[in-house]
Formats: sequence, structure tokens, C-alpha cells
Amino acid sequence: MPSFLRPLLPLMLAALLGLPSLARAEAPLAQTQVPGYYRHQLGQFEVTALFDGVIELDTKLLKNAKPADLQRLLSRMFVGNPKMQTAVNAYLINTGKQLVLVDAGAAKLFGPSLGYVLENMKAAGYDPAQVDAVIITHLHGDHMGGLNDANGRPVFPKAKIMVPRAEHSFWLSKAAADKAPEGMKPFFKMAQEAAAPYQAVGRWTPFSDGAQVAPGIRAVAANGHTPGHTAYAVESAGQKLLIWGDLVHAHAVQFAKPGISIEFDVDQNQAIATRRAVMQSAAESKTLVAGMHLPFPGLGRVRAEGKGSYSWVPIEFSPLPPAAGK
Repeated sequence: MPSFLRPLLPLMLAALLGLPSLARAEAPLAQTQVPGYYRHQLGQFEVTALFDGVIELDTKLLKNAKPADLQRLLSRMFVGNPKMQTAVNAYLINTGKQLVLVDAGAAKLFGPSLGYVLENMKAAGYDPAQVDAVIITHLHGDHMGGLNDANGRPVFPKAKIMVPRAEHSFWLSKAAADKAPEGMKPFFKMAQEAAAPYQAVGRWTPFSDGAQVAPGIRAVAANGHTPGHTAYAVESAGQKLLIWGDLVHAHAVQFAKPGISIEFDVDQNQAIATRRAVMQSAAESKTLVAGMHLPFPGLGRVRAEGKGSYSWVPIEFSPLPPAAGK
């Protein structure tokens, strides 16, 4: 056989014998993603980010934005227009004594692309029966829809559900629901249906601004997006994390231009003022922040980029410190 044909001999034999080509190692596509959780050590606390899924938002929902600015900002971050993918996150905090969940995701209130908090919690090694408290940033459906199962039964059998008092007073008010625009009425219904099973057993617990909702976790008023929208300052062994809820929905746009709001903000002007104040404080203090609609795992820092403009700096993937004794 000529020497130049020798490298082709295995392929020729495979073809003659009807065998799979040796040059093509076939394997089926996995078509699955990794479980949606990420752990971060905060002092003595272990914080686990939980991915609930994604939802596509129409960029027309963004307010106070010039079309040219919007297109430039979205394109700069390779984010689609007119639809932009927005994550929904929750955070599980293990203090060593308590297991505290911040927000519970959407369940299937908004379709099949959301509702994976419980699945990812279990993948992370926890069971909803272990959760001692669920603290809610606000009572929009993508933050409390996961409190109950498809039959309306509580998912967290022993947990207290801790809710900002202003949220409780607004969304659970029949008078406020009756006066609301037709487009908002479903949000009142969602909140009331989520609350009812826990109210029935005395585990629905409203709290006031600034309350210590668990050891090392303090409520911080962040009103505007909703009347009682609340962030949570978490601190352990001198390390700090601010879980800021829905301060940002469109990371590609609202860091650079915090004056751009979104249709879902109940009080647009207050939401803008809150976002500006929190971003300025976070940039100056370099505090670690987490957001429910930041790209998963939604943990990072805010960097000032000039007067009133900021950028998002996500954390790098990091291994956890080894456990004591290992």
C-alpha cells in the first residue's frame, strides 16, 4: 500500500465493515444545564443563590429612556432588543442556627420559564421543611408565588413568612385592590392567595422598617418599586451583603442610567431616587450586593463610572473555604 494511504486505513476498514467512523466519536447532546445554585461564604454565614429561571421583558417597559440611548446601552452589553432576558433569583442564608430564605420565586404564575427555586434548593442539599423563615422583599408574584404549591398548600411547613408591614397593608387591602387599575388587580389577587394559607395558621408576620428579621439580617426600607419594597442588610464576622430586591430590572441600562425606571414601579420617582441613593452608597462602601433580577447568581459590586453613572461588577466564581477539620 502506498505510504500516503496508510493513515486512511482505519477509515477504509470501518466503511467496508459498516462500523461507525473512528474519526467521529458520537455522543448524544446532554440538553440539560447545571443546577441553578451558587454558594458564597459571608463571615460565618453561608449564602446560597438560587435560580428561579428567566423571563423576557419588553424593552418598551423601560421609562424615561431615549430610544437611541436605550439601543446603545443594550447593544453595548449584547442584550437583545426589543426583548431582554431577566433572571429571577432568591437567596438562602444558613446562619448556622437558622435557615432563612429571601424571596420564594414565582412558581408557575408567569409560565414555564420560572418556578425552579425549590428544585434548585433541593439540588443544593436543602429541603423546604428545613427553612425557619422566609423574608419577602415585596409582594409581586415573582417573589412570593413559590410560597405555596399548585394546590395552594404551604411549601414551607414550619417557616414564618416575614413581610414588610407597608407591603402587607397595601397588597392585602381590599380597598386598595378595588381602587387599583385593572392591570394591577391580578397582582393583589396573587398576594392575597399566597398569604391566606399562612395567615390561617398564624405564620404570616408583618414587620416594621428597620426590624431585625433574624440574627445578622436587618430590614432596610427601599420604597418606590412598591410601597413597602425592602432590602436586607446581612452581616457576619464583619462581612456585609445587601440584598436589594428589585432595585434593578435591566442591568444593561439602569446601572449606567439609574434615572430609567420600569413600568412595574408603583412610584416611579421614588424608585429612581431609591436606586440612585443605594447605588451611590454601595459604590462608596464597596459593599457586596445581591439582586433578584441581576444575572445569576446576582452577586457583585457597584462601581462608579462618573457623576450619577455606575457599572455592575459580578463576583468571580470562587471555591468555598475548606470546612474546619478537613
